[in-house]
Amino acid sequence: MSDPSDYRPPTGSIPTGPGVYRFLDVEKRVVYVGKAKNLRSRLGSYFQDFAGLHSRTQRMVTTAASVDWVSVETEVEALVLEYSWIKEYSPRFNVRFRDDKSYPYLAITLTDKFPRVSVVREAKRKGTKYFGPYAHAWAVRATLDELIRVFPVRSCRDGTFKQAQQSGRACLLGYIDKCSAPCVGKISEEDYSLLVNDLIKFLSGQSTSFVKIVQTRMHEASNSQDYESAAKWRDRAQALERVLEQNAVVFEDNTDADLIAIDFQELDIGVQIFHVRNGHITGQRFMALERSEDLSDAGYAERVITRIYSEAVHSGIPKEVLLSIEPANAVVIRQWLSELRGSTVDLRVPQRGDKKSLMSTALENAQQALTRHQIERGSDITVRAQSLNALQEALDLHEPPLRIECIDVSTLQGSDTVASMVVFEDALPKKKDYRSFIIKGDRTDDLSAVREVVARRFAHVESDTDGVRRFAYAPNLLVIDGAQGQVQAASSALRELGIAVRVIGLAKRLEEVWVQDSPEPLVLPRNSPALHLLQRVRDEAHRTAIALHRKRRGKRAITSDLDDIPGLGAVRRKALLTHFTSVAHVRQATVEELVQVPGIGPSVAEIIYAHLHKPRVLD
Repeated sequence: MSDPSDYRPPTGSIPTGPGVYRFLDVEKRVVYVGKAKNLRSRLGSYFQDFAGLHSRTQRMVTTAASVDWVSVETEVEALVLEYSWIKEYSPRFNVRFRDDKSYPYLAITLTDKFPRVSVVREAKRKGTKYFGPYAHAWAVRATLDELIRVFPVRSCRDGTFKQAQQSGRACLLGYIDKCSAPCVGKISEEDYSLLVNDLIKFLSGQSTSFVKIVQTRMHEASNSQDYESAAKWRDRAQALERVLEQNAVVFEDNTDADLIAIDFQELDIGVQIFHVRNGHITGQRFMALERSEDLSDAGYAERVITRIYSEAVHSGIPKEVLLSIEPANAVVIRQWLSELRGSTVDLRVPQRGDKKSLMSTALENAQQALTRHQIERGSDITVRAQSLNALQEALDLHEPPLRIECIDVSTLQGSDTVASMVVFEDALPKKKDYRSFIIKGDRTDDLSAVREVVARRFAHVESDTDGVRRFAYAPNLLVIDGAQGQVQAASSALRELGIAVRVIGLAKRLEEVWVQDSPEPLVLPRNSPALHLLQRVRDEAHRTAIALHRKRRGKRAITSDLDDIPGLGAVRRKALLTHFTSVAHVRQATVEELVQVPGIGPSVAEIIYAHLHKPRVLD
C-alpha cells in the first residue's frame, strides 16, 4: 500500500479543462481510469479529503503509486477516450462487464458488386448494413436460412464466389434455389441489386407488402395450374411467416429505438436491451456488470450506454434511446450519440404510453435474467468451491464452512418483529431447513431480538445419534445481518448455552465483515468470491424476513380492528371485507350501508359502527 501524499501531483500542474486520467501501481499497471470536466478539481478530490472517500476508492488510491492524465478539447472526447482506455487496460477498479461477448448480427456487404449476407460477431465495418443484434447465434442462422428461400442473396464467402466464377458452375445453394447464383450469370446485376434492396426493406420492418406479394403470386400460379411454382411460393410465404413470428410488433408507428432497462442490485447490475426497428423488436441482449466503482445509479447508466454504443457503426444507432433511468452527463451522451449517428438522437426516460409499458417489460426481463445469472454463477461447483475456500481463508477457519446459517431481524418501529434463519450447505440454499421466529414480548430492538433468536435456535442442538445427523446440529459459521453489536449479542447467547460456533456480521452500508472480538471490521475485495457468497446468504435471509414481516403486518392491519367487535365471527368479517374491500372502507360506511352486507342486520351494524367510531384513548 502506498501513501497518496507521496505521488500527489502539484495542484498547479493539473489543467482545469476536460480530460481523462489514469492511476497506476508500482509496476505501472493501470488500476483505474476516469474522466473529468475539470481535471484539477476531480483529481484534487482524491487527495484533499482522503478520509471522506468511499472504502473502495480509498483502496484504489492506496494501491496506486502514480497518476497521469491527457487533456482533451470536449467532454465528448473525454467520454470516448475513457472507454478506449478501459477496454485497452481492463483496470481492476473499473466496472467489469461480466458479459463481454460479441452478439451476432446479420450483415449485408453493400460495397461489393454482388452484396453478400452473412452472420458476423461485430458490427463495425463501414459500407456494411447490420441488423440485430440477436440473443443467440442459432436464432440469427435460422432467420437467415428462412430469408434466403425468399430473397436468394448469396451467402458464400468471396473465395467460393470467385471459384464458381472461374469454373462456370454454381455451388450447391444455387442448385437448391437458396441463391440466385450471380456468380454464373443467372441474374443480372440490376435485378440482384433489387433483390438485395428488398431484403433490406424486409429486415428494416417493411414486411407486410412482401407477404402479400408472395401470397398473390402463389394464388396466381395455383389458378393457372402451375402447381410446382405455387408450391415454391407457398414455401416462401411460410418462411416469411416464420421470420415474422420471431420479430414481434410492439408499436404501430415506425418507431426506431433502443430500450435499455437497468436493474440495480447491491452487488450486480443487470441490463436488458430491446432493439426496435420500424415498430418491431428485431433483437435483444442482456449483460451484467459488477458494482466495482463508487458511482451513483446514473453514473452506472452512463457506463452502460458508453459500453453499448462505443463500437456501433452509424446504422446501429437508432433515432431514440429510451432508458429506465437518466444517465449522468445526459447532455454529453446525447451529443456523442448524435455525432455518431450523423443526426439528432433523442435520449430520454419514457413517462407514459406503449413505450413506458414496454420499458416495464424490459425491466422485468432484466430482473429475471440477472437472477438467473446469479443462480447459474452460484450453482457452478467450481465457483462454489472457490467461494468456500476463499471464505475459509478470509476468516481463518479450520475448514471450509460447508454449513452456513444466517439470521436477519425485520421490524417496523418496533411492531410485528420477526426473524428468519436460512441455511446454506455446500454454498447452496437448503430451504427445508429454513426457520422463522416471532419475537416474544416487548423485545423490539435488534440486539435483544438477535439474542433471543440465537438462544431459541441453539437451545436444541443435538449431537449425531446413531450416525443420523439431525437438523439441530451446529453450523460451521453463523452470519448475522448487522454489525458489531449484533455479533456481540449472538456471541453472548452462545456462551450462555456453552456452544462454540464462529459468528460474523455483514453490515449493509459498506459490506463490512464484523468478526467476534475484533474492534475493526474486515473489508473483503468487491470481487471476492467469499464476499459474493456472504451477500447471497445475507440477501436470502433478508428476503425471507421481509416476506414474513409483511405477511404478519398485513394480516394484523386487515383483521385486528374487526376481531375485537362482539358478535362478529369469521363469516361476517369476510363478508364485510368482500363488500368494502378494506377495513378503512368499513370504517367509512354508514349504518345503512353496513346493513346491505349479507348477514349484517341493523343491530349488528350499529355495534360495528359504534366500535369503529369510539374515541381512541392515547397513552
